[in-house]
Amino acid sequence: MVRVSTGARIHFGFLNLSLARSRLYGGLGVGLDEPRVVVTAESDSEVRCRHPDAREYAERAVELLGVPGADVVVERTLPRHAGLGSGTQLALAVLRAVATANGREADVRKLAPEMGRGGRSGIGVATFEDGGAVVDAGHPTARFTIDRPEDGSWTVPAVAARHSVPDHWRFLLVVPDADPGRNGAAEESSMRAVVERADPQTSDRIAGIVTRRLLPALAEGSAERFGEAVESVGRLNGTWYADAQGGVYRPPVGALVSVLAESPAVYGAGQSSWGPTVYGVTDADHVDAAVEAGRTALSEADIGGSVTVARGRNHGSQLD
Repeated sequence: MVRVSTGARIHFGFLNLSLARSRLYGGLGVGLDEPRVVVTAESDSEVRCRHPDAREYAERAVELLGVPGADVVVERTLPRHAGLGSGTQLALAVLRAVATANGREADVRKLAPEMGRGGRSGIGVATFEDGGAVVDAGHPTARFTIDRPEDGSWTVPAVAARHSVPDHWRFLLVVPDADPGRNGAAEESSMRAVVERADPQTSDRIAGIVTRRLLPALAEGSAERFGEAVESVGRLNGTWYADAQGGVYRPPVGALVSVLAESPAVYGAGQSSWGPTVYGVTDADHVDAAVEAGRTALSEADIGGSVTVARGRNHGSQLD
């Protein structure tokens, strides 16, 4: 039996959603040590798996790898469609587990598109491979239309920049009891509408923040400046999505972010992907105060939820 484990990821936003610029998408994100996906697999003559999503991924992996089958068990998983990368991390963990259980090597980056992953954003694949804080290169606009291509017809965006997350940084995760983030057909429809009318000047402002604030903050290890930069990127991304999600942040994220912004222990806050997960950037010296700010945010919004803290993950998936 083999066991594959991998962590969640935060998606801070995209570099560009306008068809008027030469490259489309370009994700920004960071790998986390928790929460985690843990999958085990043993070789088998057929596919056996009780988890419906994992079973679908296992069946696809078996076909791609040309192996007889696998007995797959999901020991831990991420909340679905919460903004933490549940689909990609589960799909790739299953792929690697099935391959290894059958004595095969899986080129995760090459096979991710065949698994239906890594289309618009390459952050989930990149953090599964190597962890860290990542900026991906996006796609040439001329070759990537607003419609979702068929599985396997794209390549995962290359990693344009990767930095290790400093040991003292921490990431606050506030997950309210709210509807899941957009996915499937609803997500495709929303993304089409966003890309068709995205303001290209917003992309230019984001590029300035990334090159002059976000990447220098990573290189210098400043959690404060990094938090401020990713919050700015998130707000600008939110202007693209405002019509699709009912504001710069989807409800109730805006209310939570407003409360977190008042805490000196939280250097920057925002919405991960389509939410509802809210992230906050802090450090080891301010964890308790940041957690208290998260609980206060949920209380003032009169909504239940969980508040946890994660470290950055500077390595890829683990195989045991």
